[in-house]
Amino acid sequence: MILDFILSGLWTIVTWLAPIVGTIILGYLTFKLWMHYIRQDFISGITWTVLEITPPRDVLRSPKGMELFITNALYHWSIKGGRETYWQGAVWFWFSLEIASIDGNVHFYLRIPSRVKDLVETQMYAQYPQAQIRVVEDYTLGVDKITPESAWKMYGCEFKLEKNQAYPIKTYTDFGLDKDPKEEFKVDPISPIIELFASLNKGEQMWMQIVVTPSKTEYGGSFFKSGHNWVKETENEIRKLLKPFTATKDEGKRIEVRVPDFYKKHIESISTKRSKLGFDVGIRTCYVAKKEVFSMNNRRALRLMFRQFTNPSLNGLTRYNGTQPDAYGGWFLASPKTVMMLANRMLNEYRERSFFHSKLRQKIFNKHTIFWPLSLWMKPFLHSETFVLNVEELATLWHFPGQILKVPSFERIESKEAAPPTNLPT
Repeated sequence: MILDFILSGLWTIVTWLAPIVGTIILGYLTFKLWMHYIRQDFISGITWTVLEITPPRDVLRSPKGMELFITNALYHWSIKGGRETYWQGAVWFWFSLEIASIDGNVHFYLRIPSRVKDLVETQMYAQYPQAQIRVVEDYTLGVDKITPESAWKMYGCEFKLEKNQAYPIKTYTDFGLDKDPKEEFKVDPISPIIELFASLNKGEQMWMQIVVTPSKTEYGGSFFKSGHNWVKETENEIRKLLKPFTATKDEGKRIEVRVPDFYKKHIESISTKRSKLGFDVGIRTCYVAKKEVFSMNNRRALRLMFRQFTNPSLNGLTRYNGTQPDAYGGWFLASPKTVMMLANRMLNEYRERSFFHSKLRQKIFNKHTIFWPLSLWMKPFLHSETFVLNVEELATLWHFPGQILKVPSFERIESKEAAPPTNLPT
């Protein structure tokens, strides 16, 4: 009798709560779908411009100049009001810093929203007055869809940080470029990338894109409580490092921290990273070539192109999401047809510069939600990951090399273009 009473009570509670819980879940899903729809509608209205930047013949500045450019031209942080956010679907702009090699000719590109073109040009000229900037067609459109009948073959991959994003990668300051050494003494970490890109032959292309937007990364949040930003995350990482070396004295009234010498550099590096503006970042690279000249050596070199930025005790960039037979993991390799499908997806994502605000099917049907072995036959999207780099790290990965780099196929401006004097006789 008592058991029946208890079961009856529980059933009454369940039947009473079910509609409420169901309504909350349905409302939450409806809200998410609405936000996705209006954001995609807003994004579809953005027009894009691809700028090619030809650097001056003599780049005498350190990458600090590029750091200032990225700060002033690309950090478009703003507070969106309720109407903008929940009715118009407004999102923060994102930008793509790119280097591409077409038949061995190396080019620097920026892909930006058209409405900020004047600002971006102004800030580039502020740091590099002799540079040349021109609007060009998207170079990726020259490559057809990857099919058995097409002339092209492609390999692509993405990169992520090896460790927690609180830890920095090697930057130009670690190579002494912040001290503006003489040209013959410079060791520029971007030189190996330019040399690799310049070594390609006719029929080969190599692309690199660094897609950025001002960081609003949060972690540790929930539906009812927002998380902490990445600066708070670095503080927590420092506390975690120092915890084993922290002692409480005088009945808890005084705290003494004794940092070992081998940890001091870690603490200093993490603190330095959080002292500069941060961007949410996604990095993607592609090697595209005609089938008859496709080189496995260049494919391997592409996968290792960021080695010089690795500090084993701090952080580095590691490859993932490669368009290769083991892309879905497990014991079985994907078929050549699946690999070709992955290459086409990577090509489309590179063209769209997609790391932020993915399409709904990519958010739902991806490698994080479709686990192995189901992924072998369902073939979900490879899930891209973003992370935080500060402006110093970005300027290290994307800046104009100095004159110490002698690459004939890397175009530079030989002389400064200037308007005629205003006081000429008429």
